[in-house]
Amino acid sequence: MRLGILILPEHRWPAAGEMWARAERLGFAHAWTYDHLAWRNLHDSPWYSAVPTLAAAASATSTIRLGTLVASANFRHPVSFARELLTLDDITGGRLTLGVGAGGEGRDSTVLGQEPWSRAERQARFEEFVDMLDRLLTHPEVSHAGRFWTADEARGYPGCVQQPRLPFAVAGTGPRSMRVVARHAAVWVTNGDRSRTGAPLPADEGAAVVADQLRRFEQVCEDEGRDPATCDKLVLTGPLLDDGLGSPEAFAAVVDAYEAAGMTDLVVHWPRPSPPFAGDEAILEAIAPARWGNGPDTA
Repeated sequence: MRLGILILPEHRWPAAGEMWARAERLGFAHAWTYDHLAWRNLHDSPWYSAVPTLAAAASATSTIRLGTLVASANFRHPVSFARELLTLDDITGGRLTLGVGAGGEGRDSTVLGQEPWSRAERQARFEEFVDMLDRLLTHPEVSHAGRFWTADEARGYPGCVQQPRLPFAVAGTGPRSMRVVARHAAVWVTNGDRSRTGAPLPADEGAAVVADQLRRFEQVCEDEGRDPATCDKLVLTGPLLDDGLGSPEAFAAVVDAYEAAGMTDLVVHWPRPSPPFAGDEAILEAIAPARWGNGPDTA
């Protein structure tokens, strides 16, 4: 089980830079940030952009993989975003992973003045967005006349450092989204059952939900002619799934549960002094892969 960390883009760079560098020193396999213009109850708090944050994080690190978890089509155009991704892949020396999803109904979906899209339209946009990004990052020239976006001989020179392009980590728990994962992704991403509310599910219950999603994803892969073993499986803990950051023992139970469910990667949020994701930063030292090797061991 590979362990990752998600750092909210809320700190001025002197503090944020140390967090990204510390994540690498602690041995996390990958570090991520949210890609929003504003986020939930932090919309009136400090918040910085994902792309320049990741560019700066690349200068503060040298080995850890970096990425968005996740970007969406809510406020992005595939042509300009592909150019930013190509540049980030170069700046990181080929350490970038694009996390991408369909997006939600929050402020990102209306901040540019548009009416909120229906769930069906968000899904359709997501499918075209990912397909178009795939083409833009693998072909030197792309023209596209789609339902939602147009490109007129968009250039993709010099191409990604990672070939044929940087890897996609695609979030999807419904059948249509899972098909996008099967067709385009190196990593399948879930954060549990997004239809539920309430307290985060404990490890055993959350792992059962994710295991059921994984079984459905494996069936979609087979239907699409994709070997599901060729796709990594990442679970993002947090609002819906208990992260176990109360103690090393609790975290070990979380890791064991999701590993048994078939997941290859687990991501936790950097603890904050207040909700959301309130916790003690010291716990990162206790559960750090650099200390425990491949994972926490409380024996």
